[in-house]
Amino acid sequence: MKHLKKAPSEALIILALLAAPACNAQAKAQESGKTSTVPDAKTTNTDAYIALLRRDIRQEKAEIMGAMLVLSAQDSAKFWPIYSEYDEKLTKLNDMRLVNMKEYVSKYNEITDDEADSLVQKAMEYQKQRAELLAKTYDKVKQTLGGVTAARFAQVENQLLLLIDLQIASSLPIVGQGS
Repeated sequence: MKHLKKAPSEALIILALLAAPACNAQAKAQESGKTSTVPDAKTTNTDAYIALLRRDIRQEKAEIMGAMLVLSAQDSAKFWPIYSEYDEKLTKLNDMRLVNMKEYVSKYNEITDDEADSLVQKAMEYQKQRAELLAKTYDKVKQTLGGVTAARFAQVENQLLLLIDLQIASSLPIVGQGS
């Protein structure tokens, strides 16, 4: 059990650290006056690493979920399609979040009130949509496998999402503060 807690934590730290450099590379390019629309090799490589890491984290989340739910073969056959649909939708939401984070990091030090408000509104909309997605998935799991399994799913997923959120938030600079 200790191993299950340690591995995802390390992967989440790496994700948060990789997400910030990708965003910081864009910010530095803007500061230096580069306005090329062609991404540089470092940004392209970092984006590729982020994509790989996101897949790894999704896999680790699924492994943790499987270990914590302890489902029979029959229940697994019912649960995993629901979880896969949830994960697919969550990935799309996370794509929106990543775009918002990159925009934020590219201008956090010299951001206007309107830009700050827009970014915060997008972040809150992301959180709202993610909570709604989790609630809908909870209902599907509850209808299919019962309340206890659904509660376990929601609890484990919420814990994992909170860990990811903490890692990401702690890696982002505070608005209006230079690096």
